[in-house]
Amino acid sequence: MQTMVYRSPTEEIAALVQEACTRETNCFGYGIWTHHITQVVRWGRLLARLCNADEEVVVLAALLHDYAAVKDEALYAEHHIYGPLEAERLLEQFGYPPEKIEAVKHCIATHRASVKAERQSIEAQCLADADAMAHIEQVPSLMRMVYVERGLSIDEGTRWVRAKLERSWNKLSPLAQEMMRDKYEAVQSTLSVAGSDAA
Repeated sequence: MQTMVYRSPTEEIAALVQEACTRETNCFGYGIWTHHITQVVRWGRLLARLCNADEEVVVLAALLHDYAAVKDEALYAEHHIYGPLEAERLLEQFGYPPEKIEAVKHCIATHRASVKAERQSIEAQCLADADAMAHIEQVPSLMRMVYVERGLSIDEGTRWVRAKLERSWNKLSPLAQEMMRDKYEAVQSTLSVAGSDAA
């Protein structure tokens, strides 16, 4: 006799995102799931609990914040615009209420450091923080992006990663900065040595 395993809508969405990360059309490789999205979820859960935010909104936004870019590389530059549309489509299929969908969409639309957008909810700040914290903690995934996907030289890649981490640091809330200060300073120090012109 086969047992039915019940999965919550959030678990179903996680499975859909993970499956999209396995596809050959995902230019970021499966590592975007293992080394970024799951880490954003982990940090997002923690921050939601610390900040008394709606944990479900933060987790759904964390799962879906890069989904548009994973599905179609051409959407990467504007995945903060297309991501909310993808989230809305999926969340409606799973019967989420409109206010929850709007909250998730706002988080995704405002999560990027390179795009100026006002975060109007604690959940949006939690997602932005979690995304930045994952970048700071998972530098190897950024290295893969610059050297494998973009084919940059060692110095170009180092400069790109340093700038990305600086933007990530600058978008962090004071709480998240306090949590990540040692890691951020350590990795920036390492990258500074790696990028020096000393012979």
